[in-house]
Amino acid sequence: MTVGIKDVAQAAGVSVGTVSNVLNQPDRVSAGTRRQVQEVITRLGYVRSESARQLRAGRSRIISLLVFDMGNPFFVDIARGAERAARDAGLGVMVCNSGQDPAEEADYLAHFAEQRVRGALVAPADPSGGTLRDFRRHGIPYVVVDRVAGDEEGCSVSVDDEAGGALALRHLVAQGHRRIAFVSGPPHLKQVQDRRTGALVALAEAGLPLDALRELPTERMDVAAGRDAGARLLGLADRPTAVFCANDLLALGVLQALYTAGVRVPEDIALVGYDDIEFAAAATVPLTSVRQPAYTLGTIAAELLLEETGAAATDHRHQHVLLQPELVVRRSSMGGHDG
Repeated sequence: MTVGIKDVAQAAGVSVGTVSNVLNQPDRVSAGTRRQVQEVITRLGYVRSESARQLRAGRSRIISLLVFDMGNPFFVDIARGAERAARDAGLGVMVCNSGQDPAEEADYLAHFAEQRVRGALVAPADPSGGTLRDFRRHGIPYVVVDRVAGDEEGCSVSVDDEAGGALALRHLVAQGHRRIAFVSGPPHLKQVQDRRTGALVALAEAGLPLDALRELPTERMDVAAGRDAGARLLGLADRPTAVFCANDLLALGVLQALYTAGVRVPEDIALVGYDDIEFAAAATVPLTSVRQPAYTLGTIAAELLLEETGAAATDHRHQHVLLQPELVVRRSSMGGHDG
């Protein structure tokens, strides 16, 4: 049988109100009574109903995090940062995965609204922003993660992807490469568009034509899509001498395809990824990558949401935080090329 608060009160010989105070306002109860009630709670195995507590208090102790792809360690690190900040504030985090699917994103946001979560952290899959516009009507605060918010309705925390794309291409150009492929992922994603823009800026700085960047789009941003892109790359008549991938999972897939075909990295083709996930350094050929401060990104996003939903909410002003990427050079791109 489920143990209720009345059972605890009876066994402890106190009122239901006293048990409630021990759980919610312990400073109002003497130390001796608190110990007595806590001992009974432990002995009976009582667990209070969080849903009932939320109904009484009118607010949840749960924030939700909806990520773009939980299969990508980059988003795992974001979740770790958000969870740490939330736990430090006495809150829990419900992590969900849209799987890069706008329809899944819409379903999860509707679920968050039904559960009346305290707030939401969202790495959007819907490029139109329509799902977030629908969610906004419920009056639940949210922070956009890994993308700059397109309005003043909420905060956002992101990384300067144009700067990241430029870092990758400047490095490859400095190594002597003049024919470079960009394995981009879905072209409609803002992150992909910004990384491509940054790459083109770097080409222009070097006096190279825009067609020096050969784009190979993929439907997804995972290892399998990278392997497919690698196979297409190998079939090109005028094969590029370097590849810039929009994330590390794509780069690892390209690396697999090149290795299987006997193409040497970096001697035959140089390779640069994006995110600097843990597996990048551990790859067969350690992968040069544009590092994003994922843990910090998650932490700041959660802190902004906690500020907006906390005691000082009336003083909150929406912020759009832009973090800077960093190029981490490893063996996959080292060694000059004569073009």
